[in-house]
Amino acid sequence: MDAPFTFTPTPASIPPPDVVYRLKQPPNTPVNTHPLNPLDFVLRAAQIYPDKVALIHPNVEHPVYYTFAIWAQRIQNLAYALVRAGIKPGDRVAVIAPNSADAHHGVIAARAILTPINTRLKPSEVAYILDHSGANLILVDFEYAHLVPRDVKVPVIISKDTGRSGDPYEAFLAEGRRFSQERSWGGLDAEPNENAGATLCYTSGTTGRPKGVLSTLRGSYLAAIANAFEGQINRDSTYLWILPMFHAAGWTYPWSNTFAFASQITLRTVNYTHIWQHFLNSGVTHYCGAPTVQIGIINDPQARKLPQPIAAIIAGAAPTAYLISELEKLGFKPVHVYGLTETYGPFTRSYDQPNWDNLSLTERARLMARQGQAFATAQEVRVIIPPADDEQNPVLRDVPRDGKTVGEIVTRGNIVMKEYFRDPEATRKAFHGGNFRSGDLAVMHPDGTVAVMDRSKDIIISGGENASSLAIEQELASHPHVLEVSVVARSHPKWGERPMAFVILHPQHATKWADRHHDFIKDMKEHAKARLPGFACPEWVEIVPELPKTSTGKILKTELRRIVAKL
Repeated sequence: MDAPFTFTPTPASIPPPDVVYRLKQPPNTPVNTHPLNPLDFVLRAAQIYPDKVALIHPNVEHPVYYTFAIWAQRIQNLAYALVRAGIKPGDRVAVIAPNSADAHHGVIAARAILTPINTRLKPSEVAYILDHSGANLILVDFEYAHLVPRDVKVPVIISKDTGRSGDPYEAFLAEGRRFSQERSWGGLDAEPNENAGATLCYTSGTTGRPKGVLSTLRGSYLAAIANAFEGQINRDSTYLWILPMFHAAGWTYPWSNTFAFASQITLRTVNYTHIWQHFLNSGVTHYCGAPTVQIGIINDPQARKLPQPIAAIIAGAAPTAYLISELEKLGFKPVHVYGLTETYGPFTRSYDQPNWDNLSLTERARLMARQGQAFATAQEVRVIIPPADDEQNPVLRDVPRDGKTVGEIVTRGNIVMKEYFRDPEATRKAFHGGNFRSGDLAVMHPDGTVAVMDRSKDIIISGGENASSLAIEQELASHPHVLEVSVVARSHPKWGERPMAFVILHPQHATKWADRHHDFIKDMKEHAKARLPGFACPEWVEIVPELPKTSTGKILKTELRRIVAKL
């Protein structure tokens, strides 16, 4: 895409003429191989399309944009600045910022490990991650500087997000440029070990202390290529950053987009006004977002038929068939993927099938709502009967492909984490049976597609029957007046547990039920009875103004269970 406004980069960001985009290669590297590293993507992009717009940051006081050549120079400057600051191979560099495209490349160029931290965590949670990760340097956006502990003993570099001289971050990059003595890329050592750490991403911690998921350069490289291929991102694509880059390293899309030569638009917050402005006016072709964000998009007052198709890549929670069909009506192409932080984000996709063309939109959306099959560069996804935790060297048994028998999703291969950082016992449990155990319960359909039923902790056991909270939510969400719904177990004197539904009403219909919540609850229960077995029908329904969520849109059922426990 073309540059949307006039902007002059800092002098340190201007590359010298005749740049050679080649790192100092490790000695004795075999001629027929090279260590995989996602840094290669930006070097290749700068060499092939130096003047193409790579990054645009428009909805701020000081908008900026960078071509691939200029962005690559800034990445190089950052790498040298980190080395000058004492960062050594394997050190952790923490980033506390809404988006950090420079850091995703510059940190690994310095052979360090990127540790992106959720900006919406409490200061005590940030302090825990900084301590547990052993962060050796912190890059922090000015808006989140208060999250850095006052007694921190490592260097802290603040960015004012201006891209102009006088910004402490820009001064840090300029120091890196001076320190390089114009040795350019050849003055930086290439990492010889493709299994060296690339990122250290901490899980959301919804069930206790967050765990540090250590990924590798090889896994990041292969996962990024897979995401670019599965999303059909290419040189003509424009990717809008709605998903925050601190979430599972942005599902590897910071590297996917550079691999594909795509332009990227970054936002500081999930602002639906800005999002729709870019959908309608900036030629956006791709974005990622959790279902709760997608719900906000389709229900925004600006929502209308799109001027061009946009791939809406959905993950983070199971989308309802209703959400998928509503996205399609506006011209979005839903791409439903599934994964975890431990799998670099997505590793399965729900693939369109030729026979779906003859199905109704509702029927097609129900099939698309499944988690599907393993995608490019991943090994197969399996659903197995979970072995006992104390079983030695268990032989994993797959569930029958009947779409009914519930088991646990497991996988192995290229895009599975290296380990839980400094937690060998958690790593052992996660890899028990020679596969990564997701903790997600699912069924396998006759066509080989996986459908998640629930997290193991979210299954509702009612009268001896297992009820999937996700399956219940899928059906309740089909009520035309429901904007969003979440279901958890509540104790019952006769049945042990029964489902309780927390519902946000659609704004267009909320006034109809004002002061008549009891009538809506009755209507919702009738809706459920027509679609669910008796043990899965919600015994209780509560209308709420909002649902507790993580910053990436996952509903915090732990909070809902705390509310229910007091009832």
